[in-house]
Amino acid sequence: MNYLVAVLSDRIQAEAAYLDLEKVGINSSILGRGYKTADEFGLIDPKEEAKKQARLMAFWLLPFGFFAGFTFSFITALDTFAWAGEIGNHVIGGLLGAGSGAMGSVFVGGGVGLVSGGGDALPYRNRLDAGKYIIVVQGSETLTRQATRILRQFDPENIQGYAEIN
Repeated sequence: MNYLVAVLSDRIQAEAAYLDLEKVGINSSILGRGYKTADEFGLIDPKEEAKKQARLMAFWLLPFGFFAGFTFSFITALDTFAWAGEIGNHVIGGLLGAGSGAMGSVFVGGGVGLVSGGGDALPYRNRLDAGKYIIVVQGSETLTRQATRILRQFDPENIQGYAEIN
């Protein structure tokens, strides 16, 4: 399945493009005020995905980090914190390992994406927030090429094709 995404500046252009596509039998969707939202269409929010991924990584990395830190402290028999005693040193080592696991879940799990954003979904969401309209066509490569010719008549702000990877 291929996707074609075109960003149009106003509602009148989006409706005209939609009608022209409909005339030749191409089904499309309009995203924007008064039409589908990004969430209703299924345009993922990269920040939400990053949060989910970071939480999933933390689920595994925190206990693993604690165990690794505890084990490292036990094997090396370091007496880093004399006031904590032998068991206390191992527990502190485990807590430091869990802290490292937490950092790993943020950096590897996608938490950095919370700050930097990422993917193509965010620019499209930003354009919707700015009052633009998006036309999305789903179909074969031939269909999306035909839709591209039609949509170019409306001088879209941006037009981008995507191929779904199986």
